[in-house]
Amino acid sequence: MATTVSSLSGKVALITGASSGIGAATAVLFSKLGASLALTGRKIDNLTQVGEKCEKLSSPSRKPFLVSGDLCNEEDTKKIMKETIEHFGQLHILVNCAGILESGSVENTSLEQYDRLFNVNVRSVYHLTMLAVPHLTATKGNIVNVSSVNGIRAFPGVLAYCMSKSAIDQFTRCCALELAPKQVRVNSVNPGVIVTELQKRGGMNDEVYAKFLERSKETHALGRPGLPDEVARAIAFLASDDAAFITGAQLPVDGGRHAMCPR
Repeated sequence: MATTVSSLSGKVALITGASSGIGAATAVLFSKLGASLALTGRKIDNLTQVGEKCEKLSSPSRKPFLVSGDLCNEEDTKKIMKETIEHFGQLHILVNCAGILESGSVENTSLEQYDRLFNVNVRSVYHLTMLAVPHLTATKGNIVNVSSVNGIRAFPGVLAYCMSKSAIDQFTRCCALELAPKQVRVNSVNPGVIVTELQKRGGMNDEVYAKFLERSKETHALGRPGLPDEVARAIAFLASDDAAFITGAQLPVDGGRHAMCPR
């Protein structure tokens, strides 16, 4: 598939949440663009399938390195970074894509739910980024965080999720300023509704999800939900040299949803 994004040849990229959705699409696109990949996720069977897709698009010397683990487990996170560096010897790009969604308001979101969302969506990103910084400093690399339109705009019924994504946006801006003197760029993409398993895993059944996608035709200015590859292309742009003078940015990939107001 043709692409206008510049080559990622010679770059080593670590992608979390690579076993499905946006993370999997990003892994496939990065393979097409010539990157060497370290892919991580909790579901090893799915991760293996994504790795096989990437391998078909890569030369034998760029076979994806798969390392499964739970990013909420500190030892797993340390292992993921350690084994990636041992395998490749360097790191140029970190894509923090792993995340979960759960529904709930301030009246019925339990502290257990709150902690689970923040541990996956924020704390794990903080920890892995902290571990990656020395290696990214050495290569003058960059970070792309996968946030959400929920970090930009407020939506009822997904309180803790919205809070976690606004935290990622602030984390992105602060890290961008802190790491700029080291020539390490940090940006985020903020997807709208993307056709993945995220909502179903968050509790929607097939009927509710179908109605949710239909409703997305009205809640997105472009009249439809997005596709994982469309977000992956934005991630690839921010990770590439085409974005060499961009840091601290939030790039909405949401069909205009962030710009909409009820009338």
